[in-house]
Amino acid sequence: MYLVEYLASFIVKASYDCLSNIGSQTLKIRILDTIGCAIGGLDGEPVRRVRDQVDDFGGAERCTLIAGGRTAPDRAAFSNGALVRYLDFNDSYLAQGETCHPSDNFGAVLAAAEYAGRSGSELLAALAIAYQVQCRLSDIAPVRAKGFDHTTQGAYAAAAGVAKALGLDAVRIAHAIAISGTAFNGLRVTRTGALSNWKGLAYPSTAAGATHAAFLASRGVTGPLEVFEGTGGFMDSIAGPFEMDWSREDMERVTRTIVKNYNAEIHSQAVLEGILELKHENRLPPTDVERVDVEIFDVAYNIIGGGKEGEKTTVRTKEEADHSLPYLVAVALLDDQVMPEQYQPDRIGRADVQVLLRKVFVRPHERYSKRFPEEMPCRITVRLRGGERFVKEKMDYERFHSRPARWEGVVRKFERLAEGHADVSLRRQIEEAVFRLETIQVCDLTGLLLKVRV
Repeated sequence: MYLVEYLASFIVKASYDCLSNIGSQTLKIRILDTIGCAIGGLDGEPVRRVRDQVDDFGGAERCTLIAGGRTAPDRAAFSNGALVRYLDFNDSYLAQGETCHPSDNFGAVLAAAEYAGRSGSELLAALAIAYQVQCRLSDIAPVRAKGFDHTTQGAYAAAAGVAKALGLDAVRIAHAIAISGTAFNGLRVTRTGALSNWKGLAYPSTAAGATHAAFLASRGVTGPLEVFEGTGGFMDSIAGPFEMDWSREDMERVTRTIVKNYNAEIHSQAVLEGILELKHENRLPPTDVERVDVEIFDVAYNIIGGGKEGEKTTVRTKEEADHSLPYLVAVALLDDQVMPEQYQPDRIGRADVQVLLRKVFVRPHERYSKRFPEEMPCRITVRLRGGERFVKEKMDYERFHSRPARWEGVVRKFERLAEGHADVSLRRQIEEAVFRLETIQVCDLTGLLLKVRV
């Protein structure tokens, strides 16, 4: 057997009953968080352009589009996935050499589950599999250092989740994953240098492609089963050799994912909590700030601090802003929050934040680098014009592993993101549907998402 066939065997045997109570509860918290992010993203210009294209091209009305309409499964996967990803507010998984957002798989798995008439428990199982595959491949086969994007592992994860939701047998699951894994290998330039709209659309595009691959496999189309270990395969071309015994895997990796407290790149979360604590504890006036020094682990420095992936003081767009630690620290000091409002064009371009972000200096700290990803360590030093100096060290943030997200807290986040697009009654219905998802049908949930308004 090839490695992809062992993976397919694991997927076939997995079911909702294999999830622990904590795993199931955690997954439902992630789903409500994901739906909130999707609804909160409805006003984004790039996602409106995606929706315009979906409406223009049409498609068999088999799957629900959030906020109205129906289309073909792969197009629903792309459109709904774009909503999930646009704000960059959805959950994350931290591995030593890779960071990913497993809830990026939700749009594709939801579309497949709705198409196949699945129950809520079957949706939970399929999504748990997508989480497991993506997180474990991030653990053992990181690709960021090789110049590839985390969507590369996502091609395997999304195909796995969609194939499970469709109820494919092991043979067709293996071919679905083989097709998708071979076809969709994203480049890291997606998230380096001058960032574009593609930062938020790369994974939705991959998930849509994986959905397409799974449907082809369901009809008997075959893929290269040596996708992992073959000549020119994933190991040979990208990741290097690794071992994975899928027969020993469970479905609990979702419990190691983390939820964002601030609408910002994941590695900034502890810094943002820290800078706001410093401000409020010491009543720091932003206009008196002379300099802010942030010492942080090397992954954060390279991605959002001005390291290997480009300087972070040129901030003109939403995509550049949410991946610039200097901007994030500056806007948090000025506005007391980092939420979608902080990415409006007039806010990004305002002189106060543009001046202050150039007073924020980020550098890597070797000891902190060694403690990541089990911790999210940083030290923040703020100096005022009068010479006063304030310091705070952080090891985590609220909703990290050490202080995990709770249902009530994610409900508050959902309410804030969804309130402009769903009235109180609809919000409560969505919350209740997710809370008891294992007892309802997928169409019950999508029926509610159909009622969200643009």
